Parts: sequence; C-alpha cells; structure tokens
Amino acid sequence: MKKYFILYKPFLLFLGKFLLTYLLLTFIYQSYLNQFDVKKLEVDGFTQLVAKQTKDVMLFFNCDAKTAPNLKESGVNLYYNQKPIARIIEGCNALSVVILFVSFVIAFSGKIKPTILFILGGSLLIHILNVARIALLCVLLYYYPAQEHFLHGVLFPLFIYGVVFMLWVIWVNKFSKYATKTTPS
Repeated sequence: MKKYFILYKPFLLFLGKFLLTYLLLTFIYQSYLNQFDVKKLEVDGFTQLVAKQTKDVMLFFNCDAKTAPNLKESGVNLYYNQKPIARIIEGCNALSVVILFVSFVIAFSGKIKPTILFILGGSLLIHILNVARIALLCVLLYYYPAQEHFLHGVLFPLFIYGVVFMLWVIWVNKFSKYATKTTPS
C-alpha cells in the first residue's frame, strides 16, 4: 500500500488540494447564499451586480435594455427592446465556475504571488466574459428565440468552460510548479 501511495503521491496531493479548496469555497459561497431568503424572492448581491453590469454593457452598445426584479422567483429580469428576454438567477453569476477555476489553480499551485495574481486575473476575466456572454445571449435570444436550447444550453456553456479550460492549460504550462522551464539558448 505504501508503494502505491508513493507512486501516486503527486496525483493524490493534487486531488486532496483540489477537493479541500473546492469544498471550502463551496461552503463559503453557500453560507453567503443562505443569507438570502428565496421564498421572499431575495436575490444575492453578486447576482444583482451581474444583472446591472449586463444591462450597463448593453446600454453602452446602445441597446434598449433594463432590469427589473422577477416577481415569481428569486432573480432579475433582463429586458431588451421592452421585451423580457432573460432571467438572471444565482446560477448565472458564474461564481460556481470561478470556484472550480480557483480550486484547479490551487491544486496545481506554484509560487504564492503568481498563484494569487493568476487567480485574481482569471476570476476577473471569467466575470467579464460572463457578463458579455449574458448580454450577447440576450440579444441573440431576442432575434432567434427558437435557438434558446442551443444558445443557452450548448454554445454559451461551451464558451465559458472553454475559456476556463484554456486558463487551466496556460496555468499548468506557464506558471504552476509543474511548468517546464526552458533556458534560453
């Protein structure tokens, strides 16, 4: 048994760090969400921020956009050209995606400063792209409502998780302690 532990030690350390970070961040996020009563239609502050920033991005591009509280469930309605197009709920704020991203980076952590900077930069990039994703999705759903399943269920998740995957590849290959260091010739 000891032989297998030694043989698989790098994988077991990665798995342990990933799971510990993921569970800790998920617990913290869930504790944050528990402050809001969904039965009273309360929306967490970060989801409200994402809705506001999405509206602001659309307004920046001269779109007719506004937000309003959803009166049937915990969320924010996003209107485009006076028509309710999207419902921004907790799952739309991409914090669960950021938690996954951060957990992976920490599991493959390198030096502390690059790790923190990459986590902050990557999290900010994910947030910005998520807001852009929601804005673009809203416009596309207005013009192509029949494509909702493809746009919301396939294309845009593929986009956001594809970005996260590319960030992971960059992290592992360029900054983690496993990155290959080449000396200039």
